[in-house]
Amino acid sequence: MKNVIIFASGSGSNAETIIKHFENNNSIRIAAVFTNRSDAGVIDRAKKYNISSVIFSKSEFTEESFLDKITSYNPELIVLAGFLLKVPDYMIKAYPNKIINIHPALLPKYGGKGMYGIHVHKAVFENKEPESGMTIHYVNEHYDEGNIIFQESINVTDCNSPEEIAAKVLTLEHKNFPVVVEQLLK
Repeated sequence: MKNVIIFASGSGSNAETIIKHFENNNSIRIAAVFTNRSDAGVIDRAKKYNISSVIFSKSEFTEESFLDKITSYNPELIVLAGFLLKVPDYMIKAYPNKIINIHPALLPKYGGKGMYGIHVHKAVFENKEPESGMTIHYVNEHYDEGNIIFQESINVTDCNSPEEIAAKVLTLEHKNFPVVVEQLLK
């Protein structure tokens, strides 16, 4: 059995999509959801599927001893699904090419510190980009600069707001993220 742990900071819609995808899988399971926010919606989503949540503080996350919490789940892959903290170097060294992230734009455009969620979609909208999309990439020591695993674009010329772009991109994320996770584990 290959274990996956998901890190999320928000509502957890991508996390739930991944959890549902592997719900009846005999070789891959979501072992836990980790979150840095005790009020994150992802906790309730995980609970619906009887998946334990690990809630931690930002200061705990910066300490190398945090690895003990991660290794106790023996993860084959660590998936960041709307996780907003920068992954510490100790974690990247302990899990090289085993940590992936999803980004709501076509990297390298609209990546970096502070570029997450609606901030990305506002920038795409304000710059009148004809397309946007999503990127799944490996995590390295710089925000959104790890090697790209998968991208898909979508036309956004018909979108009248950043929120409309967000909805279109989220559809792409839900369609592709679980499939890419599964491909990486095979």
